[in-house]
Amino acid sequence: MSSLKSAVIYAGLLVGALITLGPFALGLLTSFTTAHQFATGTPLAWPRPPTLANYAQLIGAGFGRALAVTAVMTAVIVLGQLSFSVLASYAFARLQFPGRDALFWVYVATLMVPPTVTVVPLYLMMAQLGLRNTFWALVLPFLFGSPYAIFMLREYFRAIPDDLVNAARLDGANTLDVIVHVVVPSSRPVLVTLLLITVVSQWNNFMWPLVITSGPNWRVLTVATAALQSRYNAQWTLVMAATTLAIVPLIIVFVALQRHIVRSIVVTGLK
Repeated sequence: MSSLKSAVIYAGLLVGALITLGPFALGLLTSFTTAHQFATGTPLAWPRPPTLANYAQLIGAGFGRALAVTAVMTAVIVLGQLSFSVLASYAFARLQFPGRDALFWVYVATLMVPPTVTVVPLYLMMAQLGLRNTFWALVLPFLFGSPYAIFMLREYFRAIPDDLVNAARLDGANTLDVIVHVVVPSSRPVLVTLLLITVVSQWNNFMWPLVITSGPNWRVLTVATAALQSRYNAQWTLVMAATTLAIVPLIIVFVALQRHIVRSIVVTGLK
């Protein structure tokens, strides 16, 4: 009975995995298919022969610049969010000052505000500062931490034993030394998980780059792919090639950080 139950569970997981991976496999096959074969053949047909013409056309159309802009934008935002979120979370978790808890919950309450509500005020601010259609307009609204990150890190920092912090204080460490040498190393799993969440959210960000930029200079992957669909209305082979290029870096990041993510889940469960 136990073996039958396990077989049913694994069969269900296999079916779920096939359903999940099916669209990605179809998109990958389509990206190596010529436009003529895609238009005349079946969607699940194997490319005959596989071709890199779609990728070459994307690079020639400036898609490589969009990939570079997205990578740099994401890296800057991740660095800023992690740095400022760690500092703010430590203050909310460990430091004592008047109104600390009230300020924290007011800040966390901004999670209930839909992002679309802030688009127009942010746009007006960037336009008045002369930053519209610049790189800094892409990163500044997301650079100084986020309510979700600060909430997540605050709860984790509160669980760090006081003995570790007190021992560092006895050795002459100041607050910044405690954060860098005690808190951050102890929180590596949750920081890696937060890094991955931030990378995925910013890599796939569409609304704000679409509003604040115009033209090809600061176009990100999501906007470039959307423009590709309107420019090449029927050439879905190009769209699938662009989608594949956008997904591959995220897969690489996830595989590289998978061990830390699993460790984060285990540590959180133990706590």
